[in-house]
Amino acid sequence: MIKRMLIMLTLLLTAAIFARLVLNYGEHQELGKLGAHYASQGPAELGAPNLVTAVVVTYRGLDTLGEVTVLFISAAGVGVMLRRRKQVPDDNEARKPSSEIVVTAAQLLLPMIFLFGIYVFVNGHLSPGGGFQGGAIIAAGSLLLLLALPQAEMRHRLISITESLSGFSYVVVGLLGVILAGGFLDNRIMSLGTYGSLFSAGAIPIIYTLIGLKVGSELSAVLDRFRQSD
Repeated sequence: MIKRMLIMLTLLLTAAIFARLVLNYGEHQELGKLGAHYASQGPAELGAPNLVTAVVVTYRGLDTLGEVTVLFISAAGVGVMLRRRKQVPDDNEARKPSSEIVVTAAQLLLPMIFLFGIYVFVNGHLSPGGGFQGGAIIAAGSLLLLLALPQAEMRHRLISITESLSGFSYVVVGLLGVILAGGFLDNRIMSLGTYGSLFSAGAIPIIYTLIGLKVGSELSAVLDRFRQSD
């Protein structure tokens, strides 16, 4: 009885909080002071047509570093929790290969998926996309490979090296921004180039490339860990 009363009280308090938020909600007709600065000065200061990129990678670069760190901790946690001794499977336990059609389709699509993921994070400063989105696309390619070829083994050493080097390089680029420019991950450590071209926006393409490689390798490792735990 007491437990039910506590549950009902919690639900009522939660409903009251959300009701107050909904009833007092008002649409903002104008940008705040900080948002207005980003919108008006972002392209000129950072040289990136994609304003979302300018905010995520430079103005709030420390937050992005935190997001990448959380993803790394999550991947490491999954690896620790699903870690087990490798056993030689019996004939009945061996993973059955997929059909020839599925394998052939995966072999044809996999290079295009990886190429598209690279395109997304390399062009993140020009169009919608970026490191997290491109890395997720690369991880989707890894998932397709694991589904089509269940007996395949990923090169964990290569994934680990890629993840470590990209994360370390990301921090180095951020510190160079502190030393050579105006702050952590300041992209103006390099020339801003011609506005709207591929080689523009300073170090933003490099930063997004490092994020894409880190996210793609970490998510691929997580998927492989889950596959091995079956």
